[in-house]
Amino acid sequence: MGALEKELASRKEEITKGVELFFKANMTITDWDVPEVDDHAAAKQLVAIMQEALDKIKADITAGEYDYY
Repeated sequence: MGALEKELASRKEEITKGVELFFKANMTITDWDVPEVDDHAAAKQLVAIMQEALDKIKADITAGEYDYY
């Protein structure tokens, strides 16, 4: 395993928890803003928004946006 793989493996749990916390925080905000919200529908829409953002990041990676060297 190379240095990059070791680094990311050591932080995988932290990254995963961060994503989950981001999701849960946005679900909480949605519940505050729309008390009668269907939580299942809100969760699905929030995941779709997050996936759209990840897809954009993937496209940016492919386009070389993060190739700093």
